[in-house]
Amino acid sequence: MDWIARLRAGSDLEDEGLRALLAGEGPDEELFAAADQVRREHYGDAVYVRGLIEISSYCRNDCLYCGIRKSNSNARRYRLDQETILSCCREGYALGYRTFVLQGGEDPFFADDVLCGIVRAISREFPGCAVTLSVGERSLDSYKKLYDAGARRFLLRHEAASEELYRKLHPPGMSRENRMQCLFDLKKIGYQVGSGFMVGAPFQRTEHLIEDIRFLQKLSPDMIGIGPYLNHRETPFRDQPSGSMIMTLRLLAILRLMFPWALLPSTTALASIDPSGRQRGLQAGANVVMPNLSPADVRDKYSIYDNKLSTGNESAQNKADLEKVVRAAGYRIVTDRGDVKR
Repeated sequence: MDWIARLRAGSDLEDEGLRALLAGEGPDEELFAAADQVRREHYGDAVYVRGLIEISSYCRNDCLYCGIRKSNSNARRYRLDQETILSCCREGYALGYRTFVLQGGEDPFFADDVLCGIVRAISREFPGCAVTLSVGERSLDSYKKLYDAGARRFLLRHEAASEELYRKLHPPGMSRENRMQCLFDLKKIGYQVGSGFMVGAPFQRTEHLIEDIRFLQKLSPDMIGIGPYLNHRETPFRDQPSGSMIMTLRLLAILRLMFPWALLPSTTALASIDPSGRQRGLQAGANVVMPNLSPADVRDKYSIYDNKLSTGNESAQNKADLEKVVRAAGYRIVTDRGDVKR
C-alpha cells in the first residue's frame, strides 16, 4: 500500500502505515520529497528564524536525560537578569530577528512577577515582535498572567505520550498527565502552542513514537519540536546511544504531511548529530531555525546534552552564514514573526 500517497492526500494512517514509514519502507527520498512539496504549498521556501535566549540553567526537576537536572552538582549554573535579556533582544532586533524565544530550566527565581516583568519590557520595546516562552510546567493562572503580559507562544514538549516510557525518563513526582494538561491549558488561553518529543530516547520503541503522533493529533499544536536524543555524561543515561538522524528525518516528514500547517524546527540537536543535519531537516519538511542569541559566555553552560552547538551557524550573530546554508538547501531566510498558517 502506498502509505506516502495516503498521507499526501490528507488521509489518516493506521498504526500499520506509520510503522512501515518509520521502518523506511517509504522509500525515504519519496517521503522527504512529499513532505517538502506540502511544506512549499503552505509556506513556500520561507525559513523563519527565532532568536533563542537561554535565560537560566537552574532547574527544579531531575529528568534522567538532561544535563541541567537538579542532581547534577557539576552543572555550571547561571541566570540572566532583565537588562541582559533585553540587551540580547536589542542585538537580535538589529540583526533582523522578530521572534524571541526565552528558554530555561524550571527555575523558581523566574516567578510570575519576575517573568511577567521581562515579557512586558520586551513587548513594550519591540511591539511588532513575538515573545515565545519555553519555561516548563506552570499553573493555569501563571500561564494567563504571562499571556496578559504579552507572551503569545509557548513551547512545552510532552517528551513521551506513553506512560510507561514517561516514567522511565522522569523521576517520581513528575506527571505525564500534568504535562499534557499544561498543554491543553495553554491552548485554552489562546497561545500558539508547541509540543514535541525526543527521537531515540532510552527505552523508546516504535510503538511509543506512534503514541506520540496520536497525542499530537489530539492536541493539534501550532509548532512541533523534535530532535534526536543526545546523551550527557552527567546523567544516569550517560552510556545510552544517541538517537539517529534518519529516524528524526522520517518523523519530520511524517509530521509535515500530517500537520501541513505546523511550524517545524530543524533543531540544534539535529545539527549537533551530523554536519548536514540542519539542511536535511529543512529538506524533510522543517521550516524554522532557532540560532542562539544568549550571551557568548553562558552558551556552553546551558548544557542539556554533550557537544551542543552554539557557535558557527548556531550563533545568531552569524546570520549571514546561516543564510548561505539555508540558501544552499533550497530555501530562504525570512525575518518576520512567522506566525502559524492554519
